Amino acid sequence: MKQKTLRPFGLRDKLGYMFGDFGNDFTFILSTSILMKFYTDVMGVSAGVVGTLMMLARFVDAITDVTMGRICDASKPTAAGKFKPWLLRMCVPVAIASFLMYAPGLATDVVKSWSDGVRIAYLCITYILWGSFCYTGINIPYGSMASAISSDAGDRASLSTFRTMGGMLAGMVIGIGLPLIAFDEVTSATGETLSVLNGGKVAIAAGVFSVLAIVCYLLAYKLITERVPYKAPEKQEKVSVVKMLANAVKNRALISIIVASILMLMAQLTMQSMGAYIYPDYYGSSAGQSMSSMVMMVGMLIASVAAKPLTTKFGKAEVSIVSCLFATVICVVTWILKPANMWVFIALQGLNWLGLGVFSMVCWALITDVIDYSEIKNGVREDGSVYALYSFARKLGQAVASGLAGWLLEMIGYNSKALEQGVAQTPEVLDGIFNIATLVPALGFLLLGLVLWFWYPLHKKQVDANIAALKAKRGE
Repeated sequence: MKQKTLRPFGLRDKLGYMFGDFGNDFTFILSTSILMKFYTDVMGVSAGVVGTLMMLARFVDAITDVTMGRICDASKPTAAGKFKPWLLRMCVPVAIASFLMYAPGLATDVVKSWSDGVRIAYLCITYILWGSFCYTGINIPYGSMASAISSDAGDRASLSTFRTMGGMLAGMVIGIGLPLIAFDEVTSATGETLSVLNGGKVAIAAGVFSVLAIVCYLLAYKLITERVPYKAPEKQEKVSVVKMLANAVKNRALISIIVASILMLMAQLTMQSMGAYIYPDYYGSSAGQSMSSMVMMVGMLIASVAAKPLTTKFGKAEVSIVSCLFATVICVVTWILKPANMWVFIALQGLNWLGLGVFSMVCWALITDVIDYSEIKNGVREDGSVYALYSFARKLGQAVASGLAGWLLEMIGYNSKALEQGVAQTPEVLDGIFNIATLVPALGFLLLGLVLWFWYPLHKKQVDANIAALKAKRGE
């Protein structure tokens, strides 16, 4: 039977993969940028409880992420491919689950009558439904798909860049647009003008973003082609979950990139989540969050242009180390200066995003390097399983950021009932918000750079050698 001729890898695949992450981040970035603020200020749940629940949800992910990875590896390829069909299967469930998290904003008077236990139960059920089941069900196949689109290292680097661009576009829409419409200016009992979150507006925005996510997933499905054939070895031993996890523990590249991802997200998501507090509360301007998002986009765009030529010449890990240490310095300088002018703070944040941007552009290409390394080390190619562990690490990083931010907000005395009481946060709380927004990212960036420098083994020379070995193995 004549084999179907597939079109060459090109811009269509890159755009399709970009739309895939555009869809992902319409729900993911929405959760990292506003969900904690929504839970604390609209639903009235304490920041410490929110952070703890977000952390505990990751234990569910330890099961669902690995299970989804195993399902992907065990599934038989269809005419559309091995991973792509999951975009169709899960795009509607993940969109609905995301909207349900914010739906109480449409009935805030009803929510006020709920007991704390009911509020926490609703938060827990909807958050786990979205993150641990529906988002996992679409994100694991989507991420695993990169190695099936092309086996060329340059193509994979391009996919990583376009994936990050998709996230940037979603971040721009959410980060710039949402703060402008989701906050209301109200007068407190003491006569102060406060920026307060409007739950109804957030819920409506979440519904719109859910619809846009579905559209993006459908575009990704239409544009992407899986062209790297899956060939199961004739006498391949069936690898159990226990053995897969045992291999992972011994895999220095995988473990170190998992730790690096947790640290990256601790820094990145702390900056994003604290933006919902530092601008309306510390600087008294919710519009500042929108302007910060615009500056962030500029920094990320500069990084997207510079990333490929720099990493091609010096290596992905090497360039990432320098960019992370640069971001560390900027965070510390911001904390020392403690600018009273919001625009100075925004400019410094833009430099942070420039430093983070380079690593963000190449992190997805790094995981394909790890998948190649794992195949050489273990003799078995497990794209879905390796990506599932990596995805779990990213969710753990999200949980660490949310949990840490929540606990620290609780520690400094953040008043989650301030909206209901019509009062502002105290000066001590405002100082604490500034410290969290600068020192936690500084620590994350510093540790990330050190992990990539001293622990992660796949620097440029080793990556080039691995690619050559696999091409020889496949007769390419």
